[in-house]
Amino acid sequence: MSADMVALARGNAVKQGATNVEFRLGEIEHLPLPDACADVLISNCVINLAPDKRAVYAEALRVLRPGGRIAISDVVGLAPMPQEIADDVAARCGCVAGAALATDVADTLRSLGFADVRVDPDPASAEVISSWAPGKNYERYVASARISATKPGSGERKTAGTKAAACCDPGCCT
Repeated sequence: MSADMVALARGNAVKQGATNVEFRLGEIEHLPLPDACADVLISNCVINLAPDKRAVYAEALRVLRPGGRIAISDVVGLAPMPQEIADDVAARCGCVAGAALATDVADTLRSLGFADVRVDPDPASAEVISSWAPGKNYERYVASARISATKPGSGERKTAGTKAAACCDPGCCT
């Protein structure tokens, strides 16, 4: 984010009367937040642009309170990327070449200590992804996905008495 983007976001929050949000300028691998201060971290198609995704997820775990959760929409890999796509600067800037395999994202989150890990690629995203660069067949290698996980500890949101809720499940935010 840039300072202008943060200012715009703050202005939009004021216009909407949102008093339960904060916008801070920082690097995703080094969040400008104290330990265990956040209930929820959201991200929309940013992590695939970060070179060190493990550092990003470790930061998320650090700043979440016990029972806090991540709710991420991002591009993930479905299959190993051919080298010509991986090396393509336009594919990297276009959120394709930097995508980690969905299985690697899940493994990373679990190895860091997250619980209730879900990485759910959306097959319907293939149509949109194919329009990014017609004929390049990016949709064979990447998909949009919903990524969710919970930091273990007291305060976990429960459904059906046993399983922590994924973001936006009915009743997860009550």
